[in-house]
Amino acid sequence: MLNRRDLLKNIGATGIATMLPAEVLALTTQKKTKFRFCLNTSTISGQKLGIVKYIEIAAAAGYDAIEIWLPDLNTYLKEGGTMTALAQRVKDAGITVEDAIAFAPWMVEDDVQRTAGFKQLEEEMNLLAQLGCRRIAAPPAGVKKDPPLDLFKAGEHYKQALDLGRKTGVMPQLEFWGASGTLFHLGQALAIAAAANDPDARVLPDIYHLFRGGSGFDGLRLLKGSAVEIFHFNDFVNSKPVAEQTDADRIYPGDGDAPLGKVVDLLKEMGGSKVISLELFNRDYWKQDPLLVAKTGLQKLRALV
Repeated sequence: MLNRRDLLKNIGATGIATMLPAEVLALTTQKKTKFRFCLNTSTISGQKLGIVKYIEIAAAAGYDAIEIWLPDLNTYLKEGGTMTALAQRVKDAGITVEDAIAFAPWMVEDDVQRTAGFKQLEEEMNLLAQLGCRRIAAPPAGVKKDPPLDLFKAGEHYKQALDLGRKTGVMPQLEFWGASGTLFHLGQALAIAAAANDPDARVLPDIYHLFRGGSGFDGLRLLKGSAVEIFHFNDFVNSKPVAEQTDADRIYPGDGDAPLGKVVDLLKEMGGSKVISLELFNRDYWKQDPLLVAKTGLQKLRALV
């Protein structure tokens, strides 16, 4: 009796499709993952060039998209800039704004503070919608270490954030911080997303945070394609104790010890569209020419993916 390997070798995929059941046919199909490359502006923020310059650099370096920070956007507006003008700059640059890093305290226990946090979140979502941005990071900003985070309540709050996302068109991506002491682990993020019981729940993983918070990387196998739309890429070294590492220790992807090939393979297995965003806070890189840093990062991302 022919085994499956012999069958594939001798007949070929076309012949199998006409004579074998779906169980065998599934062996010949593969999920397709489309990657887009994005520059998180933290990577070149050391010289505080401003959001307009960041857009120019991302486009000049060859990225498909940019990931901005709300503090930079607020500074731009305070200095007299307009959303209409900024949206035009993004359009002229030929890139998209895929996500924004924000810090509204939407997950905190205090009712008054959380209400203010949701108001801030909605205002920020409305601003981002004017740039065509479809996502906003939703980390545990303002959440205290004690009492321990109630994952079920956090799920309820995340559901409320998702409702705002549907209202504004800018969807919150649940982000965990490896060194936060509150929401630091992929397992916690998955529990919150599940507790939200919402089809639009999304998790925003980060290589550094997976390492720093002790999540590891095999847990990513539990995520299907639609659960992850954007992924922060960077690298780390094992020579420094984990507990002593900070965001500033992040280095270019591929220059350290992170199992990035494994992560890329898992993302490919997930299928769907993935935004790979370079997010670094390296002080040495901040001193260098920002365009060179952006180009170097993109070259290393492409080499991996």
